[in-house]
Amino acid sequence: MNARLHIQTAVRNGITCLKQTYYTPPFKVANITEDKQAGPLHLMLMCSSPGVLDGDDYQIKINIEEESCLYLHTQSYQRLFNMKNGARQNTEVYLQKGAGLVYIPHPAVPHKQAVFTGCNKIYLQGNNRLIWGELLTCGRKLNGEQFDFVKYHSLTEVYMNGRLIIRENWLVEPGITPVHAIGQWEGFTHQASLIILDDPETISPHYETINAFLLQQKEITYGISTLANDGLIVRLLGYKAEQLFNCQHAIARLVTVNKHNPVKTQGAHVN
Repeated sequence: MNARLHIQTAVRNGITCLKQTYYTPPFKVANITEDKQAGPLHLMLMCSSPGVLDGDDYQIKINIEEESCLYLHTQSYQRLFNMKNGARQNTEVYLQKGAGLVYIPHPAVPHKQAVFTGCNKIYLQGNNRLIWGELLTCGRKLNGEQFDFVKYHSLTEVYMNGRLIIRENWLVEPGITPVHAIGQWEGFTHQASLIILDDPETISPHYETINAFLLQQKEITYGISTLANDGLIVRLLGYKAEQLFNCQHAIARLVTVNKHNPVKTQGAHVN
């Protein structure tokens, strides 16, 4: 299935609104903003398909105009089904000056023999806030499908005024690289990351706040990297998708408090 999705936001009287949207099946977009006068726009990205199927090609484009703020939510876990040739998803995000985006999708669950390639390109113009998450599970753990997928490759590139500043490259091929080796997953079954870009004066306080929060979490390990371009990358390893997913949302709330509406931690049930 070839599917397309385009979202464009704008600001009217200090409130972010949905200026334009276009989508083809199985995509659908719903406005879930509770407080219409609060400022940020909350959109739910929904999908009528049970998951990503062999041969699927998703093309997503998001334009966030100057001074607007978008919180993009997902509806459920992303199932990657059994495949022969593989599926792919390309996402392009454009943030104009002063624009902000918070996007923490539900975990990806690759089934046996799944092959998936994702490419995310994010273009910033300055004075932006970006919180971009990703979470990969080992598969259907309770069904005995741990790391039975063929390939999961996700490349995320962030550009500032046309210059590459972040390149996050996830490549997991359990049949080629031992996932439990040192430097890989080391016995853990779930991996998550969070890219955070914000004002320079707020990055150091964010680091300490996030570190203090993660120190309280059980049965996970983590690392926080400070970027040269006023940002952080948080990496998490654990055993439960729900725990890591909620950690990502909790971190986003810590970062956005007093500036935008808090990110809602979405309930999740792990398979």
